[in-house]
Amino acid sequence: MQRERLRCIEMVRIARLYLDTCALVRLFDQRNQVRVRAEAHAIEDFFSFVFQGSVRWVISEVLEAEIAGNPDEGMRSEALQLLAASKERVVLSEDAFQRAGDLENLGYGAFDALHLACAEQAQVDGLLTADDRFIRLVRRGLGNPGIRVENPLDWRRGFTP
Repeated sequence: MQRERLRCIEMVRIARLYLDTCALVRLFDQRNQVRVRAEAHAIEDFFSFVFQGSVRWVISEVLEAEIAGNPDEGMRSEALQLLAASKERVVLSEDAFQRAGDLENLGYGAFDALHLACAEQAQVDGLLTADDRFIRLVRRGLGNPGIRVENPLDWRRGFTP
């Protein structure tokens, strides 16, 4: 009986996900466009799952730094407060920092490269972004990304808690 119970617990695996800044601040964007509204709702669902315990949100020092540099004080303050919902924080290793440099040399934006390197270092199940260019580069296989990168809407459609 105990062994069977342990097997059931092992089968329940909590998804570990990383949000880049673009996805996180989607919550604070004007929701005049259908796409922005839908992505914001997907991020709201993400946080519902985090608070229910069916998703583990992995953040990084890179995410903190990018948010801290946001000139919109209200958005910056609210986004920084949301970081408290995460139970896991990645500190960029030297190898990951080098990886980010390599990714940037291949055409990724500086922060996109850093976020991808952090997410790979943490070995998360996926990185969510609302940045179409970032997603296109990953889908082309540029730099052989080691994790799945997708739009919050696509993630939400496929995720069942």
